Amino acid sequence: MHLSDLWFIAIAVLWAGYFVLEGFDFGVGILLPVLGRDETTRRVMINSIGPVWDGNEVWLLTAGGATFAAFPSWYASMFSAFYLPLLLVLVALIIRGVAFEYRGKRDNSNWRRGWDAAIFLGSLLPALLWGVAFGNVLRGIPLNAAHNFTGNFFTFLNPYALVGGVTTLTLFTLHGALFLALKTTGDLRKRAARTATAVSAVAIVAGAGFLAWTEASYRTLTTGAGAASVALAAVAAVSLITAAAANLVKREGIAFTANAGAIAAATAALFTALYPNVLPSTISAAFSLTVSNAASADATLKVMTVVAIIFLPLVLAYQAWTYWVFRKRVTAPAAGTTNP
Repeated sequence: MHLSDLWFIAIAVLWAGYFVLEGFDFGVGILLPVLGRDETTRRVMINSIGPVWDGNEVWLLTAGGATFAAFPSWYASMFSAFYLPLLLVLVALIIRGVAFEYRGKRDNSNWRRGWDAAIFLGSLLPALLWGVAFGNVLRGIPLNAAHNFTGNFFTFLNPYALVGGVTTLTLFTLHGALFLALKTTGDLRKRAARTATAVSAVAIVAGAGFLAWTEASYRTLTTGAGAASVALAAVAAVSLITAAAANLVKREGIAFTANAGAIAAATAALFTALYPNVLPSTISAAFSLTVSNAASADATLKVMTVVAIIFLPLVLAYQAWTYWVFRKRVTAPAAGTTNP
């Protein structure tokens, strides 16, 4: 295996980790106005992700940094083409982060309602736009011979990409509902489980449709990696159905784990379907960016590999320790406590 192939796999793993971990953060934010019937409930929902949401976003930064270093041509073409959608995602994430920090700075219901709306929108937009973006990466965009984007914003609003957006939106919302059912108690836990049941039906239909469309129309290879993509899509489908079934019988741990597996397997299926391309051109296949023509020099990839081998286990160990420390369920605060 060439180092460029190894780093393509590494970037796929980073995106899978980001979607699994940040996915339930987004889901909790999306469900804030749905399940947060009063200030106490909303506080519990936000506290459930409070210790981990900012750490989860590091996966996005690492994925972007790894793409920039390992595949500079891919990074340059993709970020220039997707400039407006990615700007919207960035602004949404900034507003969301500020909202988490500022909503409790003033004991005023209107103040908190405004920041709660910011958390909702800051979670909804990325959950939708990441699916639209990945749909367009799989489908391809108009790249010319110089690998410059020749389309416009409306190029991204095609049916396949929009189905991708609905898929990530529903999967992340389901992930958030299952996380709340796992991490909270009382009435919130019950309502989160009921919400997960309702959302899972939509997620199964959207996810199955998007993955089937991907494998039928946008899978690059028919053997090898292509067969692996089909197998991973099947794993994702089975995992998603398992999550829905486990939620019905109140096995929250199994449901959340299975849904995490579905998101990871679906992400792996998409990247495997894309390989060996990294950004196909809809103008001509000769203009497509691939793992080989978009990669950095071997010396760069070797240095990156050594650094990753040394530091990645430390980062993973620290994040695992964080989740272990904050593993217990979150309960409603005692009456009269200060808003966080």
